[in-house]
This record gives sequence, C-alpha cells and structure tokens, in this order.
Amino acid sequence: MSFLPFALPDISELEINEVVQALRSGWVTTGPKTKQFESDFESFLNSNVTALAVNSATSGLHLALEAVGVTVGDEVIVPSYTFTATAEIVRYLGATPIIVDVDPDTFNITLANIIPSVNERTKAIIPVHFAGLPCDMQPIIDFAHSKGIKVIEDAAHALPAKYNGQLIGTLDSDVTVFSFYANKTMTTGEGGMLVSRDQSIIERCKIMRLHGINRDAFDRYQSTKPAWHYEIVAPGFKYNMPDICAAIGLQQLKRLPDFHEKRCSLAKYFFDKLKCLPLILPPYETISAHAWHLFPVRLMEGCNITRDEFINKMSDLGIGCSVHFIPLHTHPYWKGEYDLKSESFPVTNNLFKNEVSIPLYTKMSFNDADRVVAAIETVLQVK
Repeated sequence: MSFLPFALPDISELEINEVVQALRSGWVTTGPKTKQFESDFESFLNSNVTALAVNSATSGLHLALEAVGVTVGDEVIVPSYTFTATAEIVRYLGATPIIVDVDPDTFNITLANIIPSVNERTKAIIPVHFAGLPCDMQPIIDFAHSKGIKVIEDAAHALPAKYNGQLIGTLDSDVTVFSFYANKTMTTGEGGMLVSRDQSIIERCKIMRLHGINRDAFDRYQSTKPAWHYEIVAPGFKYNMPDICAAIGLQQLKRLPDFHEKRCSLAKYFFDKLKCLPLILPPYETISAHAWHLFPVRLMEGCNITRDEFINKMSDLGIGCSVHFIPLHTHPYWKGEYDLKSESFPVTNNLFKNEVSIPLYTKMSFNDADRVVAAIETVLQVK
C-alpha cells in the first residue's frame, strides 16, 4: 500500500487550464489575473475590504507592520506557538517581538496572555489563528484599539474560518493576512493575500509591494500611449504575486467552499473515530467555523509512547504526520537573542510535547482516513 503523505495540494484541470491561459496571454508577472484574483477575493469575503495579492503571507505581514508604522524601538506581541515568520517580520523592521504563552485548549493567544506584556512601546499585536481555529478576537480588538495598538491577524491557516459568524478577514482588526502555500486550505503554489478596510494602509502596502514605485507595472505596460515614467517614493520590496500564481488562485477560490466542506467532513469523521482513544482532540463545537487546515491531536498522559515515537511508528505504517509548531522560544535564535526561559511558556511547552498533526486534506478519501485511524489504533495498541 502506498505511503499516505501528510498533505497534498488539490490541483485540477481547471487550475492547469487557467495557468496555460496566463502563459499564452503574454502576462506571466503581475497583471490582469492578479487584479481579477484580488477582486474575486474581495467578493468572496463580501465585505468592504480591499485585497492585495502578495508572494507570501510572510511578505503580507511584513508589509502590514511597515504600513502601520512599526519601527525601531517598538514592540509587537506574538505567540510562541507559531511559525517563525510571525516573529521574524517584526525583526525586519528593527522592532522587538514580545513572545507570549497561549491558551491550553485552543493553542491560540488570548487577551489574558497579551495584557501582562503591554506597555508604552507596544505598537501591534499579531494573533495567530492556529490550525484554522480563530482566536477570540473581539476582546483583543477592543482592548488594542482602546490603547492605540494595531491588530494584524496572521490568518495563514484560517481561510475560510469564521468568528461569531463573520469570515476571518472581515473583522475590525487593522489588517488580515492569508497564506496560499502549497499545503494550505487553498493554494497558489507560493503566495498570500493582505486585506484591510483602511485605505491608507492599502495604499502604503501597494507602493511598498513593488519597490516603492508609485505606479503599477501592469498599468504602465498595458497603456497604448507612452507611459514609461514612474517615481520611487519609498525604499520598497519585491512582494508582488505573478499572474501564473494568481491563475491557480482564481480557480482554487471557486473551489474553496467545496474544499471546506470536505475538510469539515473529514474532521467530523476523525472526531467520531478517535473520540474514545487516549487523545485530546480539537474543540468539537468549533467544527463549522474552523478552517481545518490542520487536525492537531495530543497524546494523553499515560499513553506509554512519546510524540516522536508515535510519529515514527505512524511512518512505519505508511502514514505521514507532522508537528505544529516547534515553539519560538525553543529555537536557538529566539531563545538566545531574547534570553527566553522555558519556564515562561508552561502551556506552550506542554502542548508541544504531545502534539501531532495527522493528515487532513481534500485529496484524501474516507478510505485514506480509515487508514489513518487504523494506524493510530495500532500505534496506541488499543485494538
């Protein structure tokens, strides 16, 4: 029996044909398909937000922090339970990431985690919607805005998650950034999307997205009259999304509702099959609001097997698993640069020790899911 990988992108002939069309059009960098993708994304969110396509969520987060004025001497609060990109973009701007612990049930940052680290230098907070489960955002937004602090949502996992019935990306935060990396709930290969209602933020991000140029290359190059002139108004970056990537995104976005339905169905299936095993499962009551980018389980105390042994035995049985995430405070750079002590992150430490992400992606069949369940039962020796 073939090895079942941890994740695979779900690419159909629709995406392939759209990419071929882009290649044949002559526009392979940022052009008409990127503009259409941005417009379609705004329509999908069905809110008064503006969307900017970028070449990664990391780029989008960097642009967002720069646009809200984060600079040297500022502090930005981030959870330890995240990928390094959430914190590294703070360092790009010479600011300091203040790394805090998370909630024991959701893996997410909460207002209670945030408040002890707030001071006059706090410029922004970056909540991370871990695995596709939204943070409890309203208390964070209300508190932050009462203090003049910006809220930048790291929604790399969270499309199309909902918080209190609202799609992530439509809340009252300052900026939300999504990821379209290969293993996300939809993909453009590499890429991301930044959305905001604040037009001053959007205009700054738009300029900084492409070298600080005050005109889009697409607008200049499609003109039927001489339009070569442009001005550099800031020292910008190279963060634009090419049309080839946007072409994939156009079709993936159309398929996203079906993708989400499949992910929810697989999640429900795992809840039903795994609920009696010595595992701590994600919060079930969030199932329809969860994006289910990941299905993280935790080994209960007394399993008589370590997390690493579990992953190795699952691999021996032909099932790929992963770990999300190796906490920031355990990495040599973050630990050394900011003198982070393990005892400052008791919840994160406990979650990380026992967390395993099992396969959940739209190309999986329910027979594949059965294989995952059977392997878990074998490894845990419950049958």
